[in-house]
Amino acid sequence: MVAASATAIGSNSKAAWETVRAEAMRCTRCHLYKYATQTVFGEGPLDARIMFVGEQPGDQEDLAGRPFVGPAGQLFDRALKDAGVDRRRTYVTNAVKHFKFVRRGKRRIHDKPDGGEIAACRWWIEQERALIRPPLTVALGATAARSLFGKVVTITALRGRGHELAHGGEAWVTVHPSFLLRVRDDREAQYARFVEDLHRIGARAKALNGDSR
Repeated sequence: MVAASATAIGSNSKAAWETVRAEAMRCTRCHLYKYATQTVFGEGPLDARIMFVGEQPGDQEDLAGRPFVGPAGQLFDRALKDAGVDRRRTYVTNAVKHFKFVRRGKRRIHDKPDGGEIAACRWWIEQERALIRPPLTVALGATAARSLFGKVVTITALRGRGHELAHGGEAWVTVHPSFLLRVRDDREAQYARFVEDLHRIGARAKALNGDSR
């Protein structure tokens, strides 16, 4: 009976998530939908202990329709592995669901989302968090942190510890993996610190779940 109930709840959650995702695919809450190839919604298990929130899709994500599959995503995968965190057991999404860019010839160059675009897309993050209810939500970069906290914050001030979110759960803040692709000084040290952040986040998720493994 318990197993049957759990299956029903899981099926309901999946149906609800699929409904929200389908709505997001038709999103016109801001002007970015006019220029992007498609909405890039989050992906991962709906019972994930950790939700990672990035900034926005990049060029490759926009074309593929999946988050974190470009160069920054590949570095993110490597860092998660080094930290002992299984990406397949996490939910990964972005604060802004459409790719914002400027054209330079045939190239599409990333352009940072502004406050209005972040606010317009915050509704989707709230829907994802309400459905998944992750014990830990991790902001990768300042844009994601602004989305989660509803205000401008700095990574330096919040990094390295948990922060209570208004609607439940903890938020942790660290850099976006794209930062590690751009940084020129002490790249190895910056990468090591990022991996340490992810390791601590993974350990905290286990502690909140009562998992001593």
